[in-house]
Amino acid sequence: MPSFTPRQFVLLVLLTLAWGLNWPVMKLGVADYPPLAFRAISIWLGVPVLGLALAWMKVPFRVPRRAWPELVWLGATNMFIWHACIILAVKALSGGRAAILGYTMPVFSAVIGALLFSAVLTRRSWVGVGACAIGVGLLLWHELTDLAGRPGYVALALVAAATWALGTQLLRRSRIGLPTLTLSFWMTAMTAVVMTVLSLLFERDPWRWPGTVTWGSIAYNAVLIFGFAHAAWFYLARGLPPVASTLSVMFIPVLGVFSGAVWLGEVVHWQDWVAVALMMVAIASVLWPSRSAAEA
Repeated sequence: MPSFTPRQFVLLVLLTLAWGLNWPVMKLGVADYPPLAFRAISIWLGVPVLGLALAWMKVPFRVPRRAWPELVWLGATNMFIWHACIILAVKALSGGRAAILGYTMPVFSAVIGALLFSAVLTRRSWVGVGACAIGVGLLLWHELTDLAGRPGYVALALVAAATWALGTQLLRRSRIGLPTLTLSFWMTAMTAVVMTVLSLLFERDPWRWPGTVTWGSIAYNAVLIFGFAHAAWFYLARGLPPVASTLSVMFIPVLGVFSGAVWLGEVVHWQDWVAVALMMVAIASVLWPSRSAAEA
């Protein structure tokens, strides 16, 4: 496992905070608002924020014609399916723990890497994946009864996680010679179009002007999630091995659970505390420098 650079570590901390706190924020935002419309508005407002970042940093917007097919495929696996499925799951499932199903992604990523890309996982990698899987199981301990009554939404969240895992593997192996911010901008813009079309097809009747709480959630997502977090994630995913980049964000669902307990009044059980320890093991398996890296 490679050690993280200071920049990667800072981005990881900020990304964890932004994404972890966003789960109860999203739950509040879609409580009485159509979820696909909520997602579409958030992304459309986030695209200019990301565009201003590209202009300020003088990052090119242009994408060569030959790169568009691969870019669309990366957008589909990393963003289109994830955002459509997970926002519907957040609407239906319980509070911050909706994040837990989405963050089974590292387990899917390890399996997909081994099966499709002949990735060789070290013993430390398997320890991290195992700790992650057990931690997710513990976090879902008190949710199984409720989830059993909504298998369709559970399936949506798992499809979202598996597709995102595939997208992470593909992004790491992408041959598009463009800056990560350029890829992030266009994938975000394409996702805004996709979410708008889906909302038009399935949510036209309940459309209305968002309330104050919904606008606050939209603003949080527009600036911190689509203006910052996605670009930071793509930077980490392209610069690190897939297992390292995926396991390293495993504290996000833990933060989602505990922030949901504070904001949404969910009960925190002993299984949640044990899961925190296991997630820390998973994170340490990728963040702790290997012996060879330390010697170097």
